[in-house]
Amino acid sequence: MAKIKLWLAQPWVTFILRTAFYFVVFFLLLYLYSYSGVNQSKFIYNEF
Repeated sequence: MAKIKLWLAQPWVTFILRTAFYFVVFFLLLYLYSYSGVNQSKFIYNEF
């Protein structure tokens, strides 16, 4: 456990892990935004 804490204390390790975490969160939000269909709005006045 001490080796892991020592390894995580290095700046380049925390930078890579944070960057990977932010990419995962970003792509998850992008996926959820595209899945929700915000840009696929229905035409309201069909028989106008």
